Amino acid sequence: MKEKKIVGGLDVGTTGAKIALFDEEGKNLATYYKEYDATHAAGKHEINFAEVRDGVLALLADAVKEHHVDAIGVTSFGETFAMLDENDEVLAPSMLYTDPRGEEECKELAEMVGEEKLTLLSGVKPHPMYSISKIMWWKRHEPELFAKCKKILLGQDFIVYTLSGVRQIDYALAARTGALDIEKLAWAEEVWQAAGIDTALLSTPVPTGKVAGGLTEKVRKVLGIDYDITVVTCFHDQIAGMIGSGVFDESQAMDGTGTVECIPVIIPEKPTDKKYYAGGYSLVPYVGGGYACYAFSFTGGAMLKWFRDNFADAEKALAKERGTDVYDDLSAKMPEGPTGLLVLPHFAGAATPYMDYDAKAAVVGMTLETTKFTLYKALMEGTSYEMLLNFEELKDYAKGIKELRATGGGAKSDPWLQIKADILGMKITALDIGEVGAAGTAALAGVSAGIYADLHETVGKMAKVRKVFEPNAESHDAYMKHYARYKGLYEALKAHR
Repeated sequence: MKEKKIVGGLDVGTTGAKIALFDEEGKNLATYYKEYDATHAAGKHEINFAEVRDGVLALLADAVKEHHVDAIGVTSFGETFAMLDENDEVLAPSMLYTDPRGEEECKELAEMVGEEKLTLLSGVKPHPMYSISKIMWWKRHEPELFAKCKKILLGQDFIVYTLSGVRQIDYALAARTGALDIEKLAWAEEVWQAAGIDTALLSTPVPTGKVAGGLTEKVRKVLGIDYDITVVTCFHDQIAGMIGSGVFDESQAMDGTGTVECIPVIIPEKPTDKKYYAGGYSLVPYVGGGYACYAFSFTGGAMLKWFRDNFADAEKALAKERGTDVYDDLSAKMPEGPTGLLVLPHFAGAATPYMDYDAKAAVVGMTLETTKFTLYKALMEGTSYEMLLNFEELKDYAKGIKELRATGGGAKSDPWLQIKADILGMKITALDIGEVGAAGTAALAGVSAGIYADLHETVGKMAKVRKVFEPNAESHDAYMKHYARYKGLYEALKAHR
């Protein structure tokens, strides 16, 4: 009897990597995880790609001990890159996107190319978070080290190269360098020349889902297998999440709520006006055409964790004693209807549409009658108001969104999802899937390797619907009265810094 083929979705993150294995029917067979460290000290935010490589190989070794894997798709976080020497050894720790280095280089590049021209070419407003500014920093501040650099690879193409020996990067992740021509889908040579960087150091941009090939002999020995595995270049992790949650057209968007909250939406055509880019919105080439735009908040679930750790000791103790979830217990005591409090959720600075790292959080409207459970609900309301603000900013570009497909830890909270539905005035569909990014990656890899016939059908099997939350018209109207005040809160506070 012929054994069913198995596909793995390998998701390389900043604190660890995971691989989820699926059979030919899209059933999740197993998920494996390996942790590694990212450091934040002395003004440096770094990750060691040598440790990432070792972690991924150990992860794969665990997976292939128990399963015969036929294909692996690779997705990763963005911006951060590894520099390799002539022996493919990692030359130095890699800067994460939050690392402050590269600011001066970013300004200089924008002046040399022209900020508006650079923005329209790359689909992102110049910012030191993107790879090109940090590559310029290495060349300027560590010239001897940079002279040894023979290859520059982001997370996805670093792992694909490690496994297959092929250097290729998909268009979506390449766009996170800040220097891909998003219309020509090729490196923006003029920009790289202005930066003084030879594009021969970079991987070749390729369509999302392109097969790289099989494993190298060296990797097969490390994994202890005598068969080959097809390696597929997939996406930037946010795109992986969109595909894994079944977002294929403009009527849907993904609401990924973990530590941060990110809602990527599909935009069919490239915006050419300054207003779009001024809000910090980016364009990333999307699977099958059009672009993905990332609207996000730096604090999604992080706010609720902050509340739990600082104001809910009694509830944590009770939850431990009863074997319940402290978040569910807190939600059960929240008041009915809008709280009337306004929470500006900028606990770690403001993301889109402000991109203001110095912004601070605020709670407005408390009285002696305010309880901690009211505040807890107001935190959920604040993140939802912030996302509505983003949708209004994007209304001329992303039209017709009728449904959010919720993933991540926040998708497990029914009260929070109903609040979102009521404030946004749209349907929220909670998905019953743990690793949506790995699932989307596996689905595309399986299609590319000929194991799955259709991407839409495969994702539908993987991402089952847990529950649908419909907006309540009366609640929506009540929330909009408070939202009218919320819209002016950021500017009012900014004026008094």
